[in-house]
Amino acid sequence: MPNTESAKRAHRKAERRRIRNKSDRSALKTTVKKVRVAAAGTSLDAAKTELQTAIKQLDQSADKHLIHPNKAARLKSRLTKAVNKLAAKAATPAS
Repeated sequence: MPNTESAKRAHRKAERRRIRNKSDRSALKTTVKKVRVAAAGTSLDAAKTELQTAIKQLDQSADKHLIHPNKAARLKSRLTKAVNKLAAKAATPAS
């Protein structure tokens, strides 16, 4: 346990940040999962809408140092690739 007043204050701040970061990371994971589920489905419009939301949230998370910028870029790339795959499948005529 912290002994000095400044250490106690730092401990309180760290605890508040830990809780906020955990909540933000959980929300980010949920958003990414929504894109994956939509891309696995058949609705291209829903997948594109979820992708735009996820890209915005990934960029914001990287800016706030919640996740590494390279991780955000990697996730955006993979999600975009999945949605594009769905779009290509929808564009080809079913025979």
